[in-house]
Amino acid sequence: MEIYVWGTGCAAGELADHGLEPAQIRAFIDSQPRQSAFLGRPVLRPEDLAGRPVDLILVASRHAEAIAARAAQAGLQPEKLLFLRNNWTLRDRNLGYDTAEGVLRPDTLTALQKAPRVMPEPIWAEKSVLDERDLENDPVRVRTLEALCARLRGVPGAAAELGVYKGGFARCINVLLPERRLYLFDTFDGFAEAENAEPGLREAHRNASAARVLSLMPHQERVVLRPGLFPETAAELEEERFALVSLDVDLEESTLAGLRFFIPRLAPGGYLLLHDWASPLLPGVKRALARYEAESARRLLAVPLADRCGTLVICG
Repeated sequence: MEIYVWGTGCAAGELADHGLEPAQIRAFIDSQPRQSAFLGRPVLRPEDLAGRPVDLILVASRHAEAIAARAAQAGLQPEKLLFLRNNWTLRDRNLGYDTAEGVLRPDTLTALQKAPRVMPEPIWAEKSVLDERDLENDPVRVRTLEALCARLRGVPGAAAELGVYKGGFARCINVLLPERRLYLFDTFDGFAEAENAEPGLREAHRNASAARVLSLMPHQERVVLRPGLFPETAAELEEERFALVSLDVDLEESTLAGLRFFIPRLAPGGYLLLHDWASPLLPGVKRALARYEAESARRLLAVPLADRCGTLVICG
């Protein structure tokens, strides 16, 4: 069977880490490839599929509408595309599942299928300063960020993100808090070998350079890049205070290091967003919080979100 995966980000990495073996994938597809291989398989442009046999294309990306248009331009049959990010839409983007049923094992297809859900706009945020691209990955998480930032008036401190990836969420912080200094902590080169990330997760995070992240920021003069391994990259910031922190490093030890540094420096009235706290794919995040609460002998005041990856909002 000729199976292709459209996407070279986290969603594609999750496929490899949680069910679909790279050996089953003929190649990955990227509309603007920045690498020649992903998980040991070639990365092709959509046009490269012309004349090749294609049984199924798994679309592991949130940019579904743009991909559907690009696929049509490349002459790919729409019934051979199976959109996996199919859960925050007003309709099922997939034309049907007959093709996929003939290619994938029933248990694999069942695991990939998700029912469409309606996500109405919150009535308090109809005139958002964020654009559709900011909102499309996880509207609950991003809209919550917008609401929290609106509550920070009068709260002192900078903003920060530990675990920046490609900069999408950091961009939202920079848009919503244009007057605050924004520290961005990341290797900007993926996970270090010592962090023992899953192969798919590690590969997906390689394509996240500092220059690319900075190019997304509308207020670059307020952004301070801190490349390297945390907490060494927080040197000389011991006296800094933070009004808003996004902690999104996926792994237990890195999360614990972030909590140890940021929680004591979180300003009263500030917020720390602990991403993936409830994710069954990244259980180390929840373990890190439990360890921090045990060693500090206190239970943090926090509110869980019903967003896609289970963010926990910790209140200062």
